[in-house]
Amino acid sequence: MTSIAIRPIMDTDVRGAAAALMKVHKTDGYPVEGVEDPEAWIRPPAVLSAWVAEDEGKIVGHVAVMRTQGEGAVSLWRDKSGESEGRIGVLARLFVVREARKHAAGERLMRAAMDYAKQNSLRLVLDVMTKDTAAIRLYERLGWQHIGEVSHHFGAGQQIPAACYVWPTA
Repeated sequence: MTSIAIRPIMDTDVRGAAAALMKVHKTDGYPVEGVEDPEAWIRPPAVLSAWVAEDEGKIVGHVAVMRTQGEGAVSLWRDKSGESEGRIGVLARLFVVREARKHAAGERLMRAAMDYAKQNSLRLVLDVMTKDTAAIRLYERLGWQHIGEVSHHFGAGQQIPAACYVWPTA
C-alpha cells in the first residue's frame, strides 16, 4: 500500500468495490446482508453521494450518504431532536479492507461523507452492529454521539443489536 486516495465513486468502480466488500465480509462478517448481490448493495437508489478509497488502482474501501428509508437511527434522532427527515442523511455502507485500515482509509472516507453533509446542511445518523467495536471506536473518536440502541433486521426474520449515532455538526 502506498498513498490511498479518497474520491467520489464512478460506475467503473462498482465491481472493484464489490470485490472489496466480499473481502471485508469474509474477514469481518460485514455486512450481514447484501452479499448475494454486492454491486446492487453498493449502488442502491437511495444513495445521495458515495466515495471510494483507492490504492494503486484497486478499490480498498467505500462509504455512502443515503436518503432516509425508515432506519431506526433516523427515528431515534427525530424523536430526540424534532429535526425534519428532509434534513437527515444516513451514513452507510462503510467498509475498508483490513490492510488499508492502518492507513486511516476509514477515517478519511468518513470525513468525505461528513464534509458532504456539512455542505448540504444534512445531519448524519448511522447504526452500527454492536459487534463491530472497531467501527464504534472510529465513530466516537470522530465525535459522533451515541443516541440509542435498535435491532438491525435483515434476511428472513433475522436481527442483530445495533447502536445508533448522530454526527453533531450539520
